[in-house]
Order: sequence, then C-alpha cells, then structure tokens
Amino acid sequence: MTSTAGDDSTRSTLAEIAGEAGVSVSTVSKVLHDRSDVSSKTRAKVQRLLEQYGYLARNSPPTSQLRGGLIEFVINELDSPWAVELIRGAEEALHGVGMGMVVSATHGRTKLARQWLDSLATRPTRGAILVVPELTAEQHEELRRLAVPFALVAPIEEPAPGVPWVGATNWPGGFAATRHLIELGHRRVAIISGPARRLTSRARVGGYRSALEEAGLPFDEELVRYGDFTHGLAHQHALDLLRLPDRPTAVFAGSDHQALGTYRAAASLGLRIPEDLSVVGFDDLPFADWVTPRLTTVRTPLAEMTALAARMVLQLIAGDQPETTRVEVATELIVRESTCPPGAAEGGAGPEGSGNPRAEGGATG
Repeated sequence: MTSTAGDDSTRSTLAEIAGEAGVSVSTVSKVLHDRSDVSSKTRAKVQRLLEQYGYLARNSPPTSQLRGGLIEFVINELDSPWAVELIRGAEEALHGVGMGMVVSATHGRTKLARQWLDSLATRPTRGAILVVPELTAEQHEELRRLAVPFALVAPIEEPAPGVPWVGATNWPGGFAATRHLIELGHRRVAIISGPARRLTSRARVGGYRSALEEAGLPFDEELVRYGDFTHGLAHQHALDLLRLPDRPTAVFAGSDHQALGTYRAAASLGLRIPEDLSVVGFDDLPFADWVTPRLTTVRTPLAEMTALAARMVLQLIAGDQPETTRVEVATELIVRESTCPPGAAEGGAGPEGSGNPRAEGGATG
C-alpha cells in the first residue's frame, strides 16, 4: 500500500483503522507514534490493524527507536536571520534530550498550513513549536484531536487561556528605545512598526507613546507608520517620513530589517546616520553589529524564546503542566553608533552639550 504523506488517502485510512478498532483517530495516532498513554489491549488491537493496512511497514519506526522522537517546528518564513535565531534556540534545547526537529514553512498560506497538519499523522511527532501569526480554531482542534502538545511563539494575538506561549517584553522595549532618543534631545521621533493588529506591534507602539507622554511630547499620528517588519515597505515609509516639511530627526523601527530600510531611504535623500537622522531597530540580529554605522537596537532573545517554548512542550509530553502558560522574556536596549543628539557633528555635542553614549548595553524600560 502506498500513500503520499498528508494526502486524503492517508487521513481516510487512519479513520478506517479507528472505526474498525472502535477508537478515535487520535488513539490510532498515539499507537502509530509509540506514545505511552494507550492501554495494552487497545494498543495490540490497533497495531494489528496498522500492520494489516501496511502502515507500520511504510512509516517511520516507533518513537522509542528514534531516541526521543520528533518535534515539529512551524514558522511562517525561513529566509531571514530572525528565523535562523529562532530555529537555533529550539534545536539546541531539543538536541540535549535526544529529540529531532522537523522544520516546516507555511509562507502565510492556508493550504501549506493544512498540508503540514495532514502530515502529522504520518510522522512520529511528539509535539510542536509554532512560530506562526495565529493559530486558527480548526488547527487548534486538529492538534488536540491528534494529541500533539504545542507552544506558540510571538503570536499575533494573546492566545486563549491555557494555551502555552512565549513572547518578549515589547512594551518596555519600545519605551526604552524611544526614551533613549528623547534623552539625546530628539523631539520629532517617528516610529515604523509592524502590522497594526499584531500584539508585538501594538505593544511597541504603546511603549513609544508612553515615552513621549512621560517627556511631555505630543503623540503625532503623522509620525506613525505601520508596515510588515520587512525592509521594503519600511523603505517607502521612511521616504515618506523624511520628505515631510517638518521631518523627524529620529526613527524607531519596529525591527532591524525595517531599520535597514530606513538606512536606505536616508542614503537616497543624502541624509547621514546618525548626524542627520538617528535610527533605532528592534531584535538585535547579527547584522545589526555589522552595518555601518552599527545599529542601536532593542535586543530580543529570540533563541531563548524558542528554547523556552521547547521546554514547555517537553513538559507537556512528560505529562506535566508548565508552571505558567505565558512567558515574556526581557528585552534590552543596546546602544551603538546609529544614534546621537540631533544635529550633532561627528564626535561633537548636541543642543544640550551631551555627547552620544557609545557603551554597549543599556537598561530596559
């Protein structure tokens, strides 16, 4: 018997086996993946049917023969240093306990997300780490039905109670970035954020707005732009901002990629960074320390986030509940060379006579 992983025949075959055995599809999946929470009598009955249908012959060996089995890592996109850092953190955490990891990219397409879910029944999957914008009710139900424990990383909205997830302290990060620029003397500070409906974007804009309020500065809607955390759209938003009659002297970008788009826009308009425009990013990806000038940014411990999500999933696999289902890791302002007082000549002082701090590190708001 042959079948393509995740196709309709695979799903119907599992349903047929479940029907003959008088059990649920999730129980068949547990036996197929050698999970322990099935009675010996039921296991024997299902295994006979799996052998009869040729399933055990064509699928991967039981989990016990694969050391710790497999964890699914699902992410929207793979083509960025951001994704690499997230994958690295999960892989390191799982490697230490002998777990393998399968990486899938959905590219924001519902069809690919559906294909990934369909394929779960054909692999010895023990759990899943989901770095996707949102988990639909259908996807949540399917994971529950297949008895696959999971944790979310940086979800688009705060998940339902009881759903494990890991995020970052985005509001304090946005506050610290904006306060840094204000303390340098900037009064026209713009922000280029991610999608307006995302939890991370709203938190960072919230921190930005609070820092302005604390300093007695007005919140100007004209200086706020929402994008998609990528270089291209940020470049256009930065051009629009820098062409304003009363242009900003500083830009807080919601990601390091958006900061690079801002760098490009400034260069095309003949503006120097940081002398004519200060720029702060968010994430502290490796290239933030390679660009010229080196980028001041808010460090998000991406690898730590997915490592924590992996530990949550491992706890659930072991039958334990995590101490908390919501974890936010601390962000940290890293001051480099892309910020200085407004109008300051290279190596000089700003309007209030203060030089640009160059020390690595900084405080979280």
